[in-house]
Amino acid sequence: MNLIGTIDSYFKKETEAAPLAAFRIFFGVMMFLSVVRFWANGWIEKLYIEPSFFFSYYGFEWVKPIGPYTYLIFVLCGLSALMVAIGFKYRLTIILFFLSFTYIELMDKTTYLNHYYFVSLLSFLMIFLPAGSYFSLDARNGTSYQKLPQWSIDSVKILLAIVYFYAGLAKLNSDWLIQGMPLKIWLPSKYDIPILGNFLHKEWIIYIFSWGGALYDLSIPFLLFWKRTRVLAFVLVVIFHVLTRVLFPIGMFPYIMIVSALIFFDPTLHHRILKGISRVLGFSKSLFDTGQVWIEKRQPIRRLKIGFLIAFFAAQMIIPFRYLLYPGELFWTEEGFRFSWRVMLMEKAGYANFKIRSSETGNEFYVDNSQFLTPFQEKQMSFQPDFILEYAHHLANHFKSTGHGSVEVYVESYVALNGRRSRPYIDPEVNLVAIKVSLAPKTWILPFNDEIKGI
Repeated sequence: MNLIGTIDSYFKKETEAAPLAAFRIFFGVMMFLSVVRFWANGWIEKLYIEPSFFFSYYGFEWVKPIGPYTYLIFVLCGLSALMVAIGFKYRLTIILFFLSFTYIELMDKTTYLNHYYFVSLLSFLMIFLPAGSYFSLDARNGTSYQKLPQWSIDSVKILLAIVYFYAGLAKLNSDWLIQGMPLKIWLPSKYDIPILGNFLHKEWIIYIFSWGGALYDLSIPFLLFWKRTRVLAFVLVVIFHVLTRVLFPIGMFPYIMIVSALIFFDPTLHHRILKGISRVLGFSKSLFDTGQVWIEKRQPIRRLKIGFLIAFFAAQMIIPFRYLLYPGELFWTEEGFRFSWRVMLMEKAGYANFKIRSSETGNEFYVDNSQFLTPFQEKQMSFQPDFILEYAHHLANHFKSTGHGSVEVYVESYVALNGRRSRPYIDPEVNLVAIKVSLAPKTWILPFNDEIKGI
């Protein structure tokens, strides 16, 4: 059988719908709770209402908070997540969730986290999956499909596998494996954790965490795929993510990854989960067990979905390597760092003092960053070059609009990376206003003069 025939045969395979239905429920509930938690902690006000300036992603400068109405975006996001969980108007609500969640993610680059990116990718993928066709409000009255195409469940597994495996590849560098950085900085500070905190300053524990973390990320997708090691793998998933939740403030992400790993298990487990849910909610699961098979009847749509899946996963495997297009040390320049599953690999601290010079008179003065940025924004800006450049342009526009005429903006910047001594970061002789915001290599970043070996 040729390659095209093999691919076509695979996309015709069927499987039980229960794993995807259970995944949809867990995903929707977790996202709803995440929005509630974000709101309850006052982070909407702190991150999106109080600041007067927001850092943008290249090409998405038009995505901004909308003042007090920003709360409505979170309402839409939370409600659509809940509707996804119960499977009400699934196709519409998953689209609304993807759009609202991604809009929130894009409003300010300061809040970038790998797991936000993961949720955006996953929710986008779920738009194309028939996840609302079983055990949902949409699937009542004989419209339930008990069997789905195999690819609809495998696609979620593959995305999870990519996240883990690429996170493992990213850990194969000398700072993480040989120097134990940045864990040597982070772990000893957790001394107040009961029992465990007494050991976190010991070097051998730090190397167990660093090497164990790399081995875990690289191996866990294969252990989850293989039936014989699946239970062991899930135990490791629980231990790993509970530990990361205890040690680091990373919100709901550990719980999301734990429940997501359940999709690797056989449908029998998911039928039991769904049966338990039906008992709690007071209805019979048998209402949905019709034996019907979901089939995409329109061949052009089916081909488009196949093409989309191939393109989507090809992009996920290529994007993390875009850093190879840039010169210099990745951890230093951060060109191609985001969206590459490089999770918690750096401890970076910076200092950035901006100088404004009048192009006409040559008069100079320094900027008080606290007048324009929140402490969190200033911290993130101080060691990320694209932030520094965008902020410099914002300063130039501000002072031009307040009567200072045409101005030049310079920065005295120092950055410390993974325990190294602070060193100059941005060329202080470069007028940042003259540099256009783009994806081109940032030649105005000073050399690292060190080497981090690895991928």
